[in-house]
Amino acid sequence: MNELSELLARASAGIAPGFFRLSIHGGAPVYRERVYCYELYHQMRLLWPNDCAFTLNGEVDKTAHPTLTELGAAGFKPDLLVHRPGDMEGNHAVIEVKSVQAARQNHQKDLNTLALFKREVRYTRAIYLIYGEEITGALIARIAARYAAMALTVPIELWLHVSAGEPAFRETLLEPAA
Repeated sequence: MNELSELLARASAGIAPGFFRLSIHGGAPVYRERVYCYELYHQMRLLWPNDCAFTLNGEVDKTAHPTLTELGAAGFKPDLLVHRPGDMEGNHAVIEVKSVQAARQNHQKDLNTLALFKREVRYTRAIYLIYGEEITGALIARIAARYAAMALTVPIELWLHVSAGEPAFRETLLEPAA
């Protein structure tokens, strides 16, 4: 699916401020991953090509999936999947989403999930999308350093979505050391 990058960029640009940061009565707006993911899914579905060979699914529970149990991936729930349900040869993209605050705390779990699905479940693309206005070069460097320290053997695309109404973009490709 060659158009996924463009579709992801356009869909993320359609996320309004209230879905980027949720308004809270009596407090400042906050990042809420589920709210953001559901809106991203909605925006992607609006743009999804009618003739596409792949389906977009959100947070598919893989518990008790017979093949994924054998592969060690049954207990994971990636945020978004671009695949052909029921066809293990049709695994195109696995996407994990995190707010900038959550990514500061724990990106190792997400990197591990993405690597597992790319390596063992044979997804063509693994995308780690971080959203939030406070994304810094230091955070990107920490994620890249953690990726290197984990000695992962598959590439993972690091995408950033810095503000509502603007498109997400691929910042870098985290790649195994040569």
